[in-house]
Amino acid sequence: MLKFLLIPLSWIYHAITSIRNLLYDHQIFKSKEFDKPVISVGNITVGGTGKTPHTEYIVNLLCQKYNVAILSRGYRRKTKGYIKATPQSTVKEIGDEPKQMSLKFSGKAQVYVCEDRCKGIDNIIAEGNENQVIVLDDAYQHRSVTPRVNILLTDYNRPIFEDHLLPYGRLRESASKSNRANIIIVTKCPEDLKPIDRRVIAKHLNLLPFQSIFFTNYKYLGLKSVFGFENIPTVSQNTEILLVTGIANPQSLINHISQNISQKITHISYPDHHNFKKKDISKITEKFLSLPSDRIIITTEKDAVRLRELTLADELKKAICYIPVEINFIYDDAEELNFQILKHVDENQTDYRLHTTVHQF
Repeated sequence: MLKFLLIPLSWIYHAITSIRNLLYDHQIFKSKEFDKPVISVGNITVGGTGKTPHTEYIVNLLCQKYNVAILSRGYRRKTKGYIKATPQSTVKEIGDEPKQMSLKFSGKAQVYVCEDRCKGIDNIIAEGNENQVIVLDDAYQHRSVTPRVNILLTDYNRPIFEDHLLPYGRLRESASKSNRANIIIVTKCPEDLKPIDRRVIAKHLNLLPFQSIFFTNYKYLGLKSVFGFENIPTVSQNTEILLVTGIANPQSLINHISQNISQKITHISYPDHHNFKKKDISKITEKFLSLPSDRIIITTEKDAVRLRELTLADELKKAICYIPVEINFIYDDAEELNFQILKHVDENQTDYRLHTTVHQF
């Protein structure tokens, strides 16, 4: 009953977002273009499409040839305005995802945060870096900026064409607004995705002639210590796993652990971008110590960034590991995506599909 009561609210939300988009479409609300190439990566779904690893893939591609600036709003940070990330920047100052990318791309790309995307881009350009590309993190809906290439992500398990607008569903605007994307990436696909499934999804998305579509899933890497210990606990099928997550949708990680590490999983789940407090650490510690001696704590790379800044007991520090992820292309068309992105960045470039290699982390 409650679900059906939300439908009228979704109609109101649809009216508001439609009017906003119309105002931008008819240039009553202005959208700014920049001389520097701007690439936007985002979604129209609330959480959980795999935006960060896809952004990292694109940044890693561009770093080979360009000076890359990553601009995020710094969701749930405790600061305001424009900030240039430094090695000393904390999660509270710049947010968890910018902090993660700042650590990962140290010396390769510069991370900035600013809630006003236009102001942020202006400040980045004012630094005067040559041969620069600006990557906007989670900016598909920020229409005040006209990017040179717009990349939209949608989760295979809940595609936008089967979802509904907030608050009845999880869409932040109508699925038809996928028409602004140059590239659409369907994420979290099954490994055995069939060509017929690919064609069905493309048909439902109503692809326009200028749009390209790609299909990816996650490639999970080996365990790493959150606090940088060289020796991590030995793990077997008998190891008790305490899984701690603060992400929108941890199901794919749960599946990976149960299939490849151990089925003995105790899961403590928090909301996306959760800021761990003392009571959370007490709960995690108590649950961990209640497990048999063959035990380990596993978390996500994003959660690791937040946990690393907390004061924890040594026993907990030594037991906490995270699993990094990369994206994997279902149809081995990474070179095609690389070409599509680089083509938009510089139309005078040659066909990179012949000689571009992307080295992932």
